[in-house]
Amino acid sequence: MKLNTIAAAVIALSTGVAFAQNAVVTIAHVGPTSGAIAHLGKDNENGAILAVEELNKAGVTIGGKKVTIKLMTEDDAADPKQGTAVAQKLADAKVSGVVGHLNSGTTIPASSIYSDAGIPQVSPSATNPKYTRQGFKTAFRLVADDAQLGGTLGKYAVKELKGKAIAVIDDRTAYGQGVAQEFTKAVKEAGGTVVATEFTTDKATDFSAILTTIKGKKADVVFFGGMDAVAGPMLRQMKSLGINAKFMGGDGICSTELVKLGGDAIADNQVYCAEAGGVEGQQKVGMEAFKTKFKAKFGTDVQVYAPYVYDGVNLMVAAMVKAGSSDPAKYLPVLAATKDYKGVTGNISFDAKGDILNGALTLKTVKGGKLTDLAVIR
Repeated sequence: MKLNTIAAAVIALSTGVAFAQNAVVTIAHVGPTSGAIAHLGKDNENGAILAVEELNKAGVTIGGKKVTIKLMTEDDAADPKQGTAVAQKLADAKVSGVVGHLNSGTTIPASSIYSDAGIPQVSPSATNPKYTRQGFKTAFRLVADDAQLGGTLGKYAVKELKGKAIAVIDDRTAYGQGVAQEFTKAVKEAGGTVVATEFTTDKATDFSAILTTIKGKKADVVFFGGMDAVAGPMLRQMKSLGINAKFMGGDGICSTELVKLGGDAIADNQVYCAEAGGVEGQQKVGMEAFKTKFKAKFGTDVQVYAPYVYDGVNLMVAAMVKAGSSDPAKYLPVLAATKDYKGVTGNISFDAKGDILNGALTLKTVKGGKLTDLAVIR
């Protein structure tokens, strides 16, 4: 009995020491991993998985203690109600931080819950300006917002594409409406003419009525505020109706999946989009290296925002290391004070609202069945 007791004590002691040396820090990722844009949500989730695996392999020490980073993944299905339910679940679980959500429509309502719980939230892709305009100290954004995104595309439609009759469609989501409104505003400021304003939903599959109206207006540019899952079928129906207009959209359509969904309905230099982010010069080396190891691990190309999720996780952990604590109250001020963090998406600094400073946009077109960069704009 005595030996057994000693053995048990030794086991308990050694287990306790191991636990003390390998405390668990939980970071969550949230995105739509089910539904029409699950390919984008999974892309983002994979960025988080890769970051956590690399961090744990390299070893992380916070406050003098070795820690294991645990990734908690949740699906918000791009639905605001599910997004807030997930946010409450994560708040109750007392996670140390959240990287997500993907859509503005889920990110914005969830941000209130994270703010109340004091949990830092880094969104890799939500572009509606409202997200960081609510006064929440816990909200951070790694990409340029719709004011820059829609504004740049609106000016491009008039000045570069020489659009004379421009039609605007949005999917009634927070993202779709936001980017379409900014686009429309920029078109008018550039002296362009919007001949039609139409609406659909993020689950629609038949666009014949609104496209027939647009054809009647002789639109030479069609802008869609929405996601690739809707844009692809829309492009196919445009072709079947004989609409040869240029097709534009924000980062929601700027994916490799759009090229697959649109297929032969997409002519060279017909589709123009802007990804809310971009790297130039020497920074391209790091991005290309990331894309190579991402494909090697997951067997698929990066869709859009996996690199920003990857940076978001690493940035959050770097703030914890610098603060010497994974307690949100202690590392949040360090995260907010981030200046020139070198990520694969470029140098990251935040302004007082939590927006990225000097955020870039990458204008792209589809050529030869592939997304091709046109220019990086800041």
